[in-house]
Amino acid sequence: MKDIAIVIKLVVTEKKDILFSVFFGFIAGIAAVGLFASSGYLISKAALSPPLYTLTIMMASLKLFGIASALSRYAERYFSHRATFSILSNLRVSFYERLEPSAPSIFQKYRSGDLLARIVGDVESLQNFFIRVFYPPIILITVFLSTILFLTFYSIYVAFALIVGLLLTGFILPALFAVRQRTIESNVREERGELSTDVTELLYGFRDLKIYQKLEGKKQRLIKSSDAYVKEQERKGITDKFNLALNLFAGLFVSWIVLALGAYLVVEGQLDGIFLAMLMMISLTVFENATPMAILPSHLEDSRRAATRLFSVTDVTLQKENLLKKMESITSSKSLEIDMMDVTFSYPTDSRLVLNKVSLNLPEGSKTAIVGPSGSGKSTLLQLLMKFYQADGGTIKIDGVPISKLTQENIWRETNIILQENHFFYGTIRDNLLIAKDGLTDEQMVEMLAKVNLESLSLKDLVFEKGENLSGGEKQRLAIARAMLKGGHLWLLDEPTSSVDALAEQSIYRHLFQLAKHDTLVLVSHRLTGLELMDQIIVMEQGIIIERGSFEELMNKKGYFYKMKQIEKSVFM
Repeated sequence: MKDIAIVIKLVVTEKKDILFSVFFGFIAGIAAVGLFASSGYLISKAALSPPLYTLTIMMASLKLFGIASALSRYAERYFSHRATFSILSNLRVSFYERLEPSAPSIFQKYRSGDLLARIVGDVESLQNFFIRVFYPPIILITVFLSTILFLTFYSIYVAFALIVGLLLTGFILPALFAVRQRTIESNVREERGELSTDVTELLYGFRDLKIYQKLEGKKQRLIKSSDAYVKEQERKGITDKFNLALNLFAGLFVSWIVLALGAYLVVEGQLDGIFLAMLMMISLTVFENATPMAILPSHLEDSRRAATRLFSVTDVTLQKENLLKKMESITSSKSLEIDMMDVTFSYPTDSRLVLNKVSLNLPEGSKTAIVGPSGSGKSTLLQLLMKFYQADGGTIKIDGVPISKLTQENIWRETNIILQENHFFYGTIRDNLLIAKDGLTDEQMVEMLAKVNLESLSLKDLVFEKGENLSGGEKQRLAIARAMLKGGHLWLLDEPTSSVDALAEQSIYRHLFQLAKHDTLVLVSHRLTGLELMDQIIVMEQGIIIERGSFEELMNKKGYFYKMKQIEKSVFM
């Protein structure tokens, strides 16, 4: 229930609208009871041929209760729905604040389809929490208790019968429904997540499935997931209707008891017969407030599951303000020094060590290349420096400050980053370059495009989603231009020119090294050409550093790096 407590905390932030909703909901409920009580009394009184002024007063009271009921019901709907939309907004903001720090590593734990189902479907499910879960019991209890208090002036026995009805329809039956509902809601949510995953994989993998002629099998799996989800939805719908029917039956049964008990009391002379119709009408009306309790277990379980699935993605409650007070910062006016000591790391749910007691020092202003075969841990090392992940052991310091005391934003602000896969947004070339830094001029952006050999592109050229209309080399060069425009003093480059031809690569590196002349630069690369300019070269294999030194030192050593260089020469010559 910890996750539901988080939702409740977000709900009560909208105190004003909640109080108005409860107030007008109570007025609407009491006005409805008063309306039917007056009509029952009027019918009985009219049968006794009372004076005209008595009927006139009673009819006026009926109109008063009717108008009050309609207006208060409208106000209740207005404020409750406004509160719901505000709560939903608060929920989304809170969730994304929790999700943001985990975003770089989130796909290591969750498949994209399942994550999409949580972010969209589960958040939408919680829109019913206030109106269907939080709010109905308050109205039920306040209206029932006020009505019961009113009935004690006429018959303590009838009041007691309504208390039993309140307990039965408001608490006992919903509790029994909740036990049954838990399994059903769990199945519905899991099937929805499975369906979202299959849909996402089919859309993303459509081309490859078509090429390898496996599309039909994937379609059948999608249809199977869809049928399973529909079946669970039907089961849930049947259960909801049954719960509603049983709750209505219980309310009507109590009303029959009230009628029988009232008739008995009239016969025994303990109740004036003129009030019997009034008591019966009150009983029928007040149990209308118990109807939402029949579907409350369904929405409660739905909300509980949604909250659990949502906040399990971000299982640590963020206390951002308190954390920021404890955080230190790094200076942006100079290049940065990096120290790593006995760093070990393995990915979540993977027991294999990706980095094993890695130690290195990168002096400020130095140029370092990290090379080695695929899977040796080069890219992972950069991801730890960017604080995408937390090291399992050892220490990492940037400019003398432990990385654990630095926020991700502080590190990224001072860093020019080029990853193996860089995201490009739907828009223009200008839009995708402007995210590098505020205040960039068109002249600066055009000049940078020229430096990365993208003179053929204009700032107005359209970029499709994920840069689908750009080649692999154009994507890399655009990412390099974006990084060069940012102006940070730490460069983390992960295979920045793997899709760029040799001549363009040489030109780009010349401009890049000139721009980063006084900055700290770390280059991860499979290619060994052009490393003569590096201050040091670190060779990694299977998560450990096996060699380090300058280009000349490693070549003279004739070790692993020398062999790699000879193999590269034999392949490309």
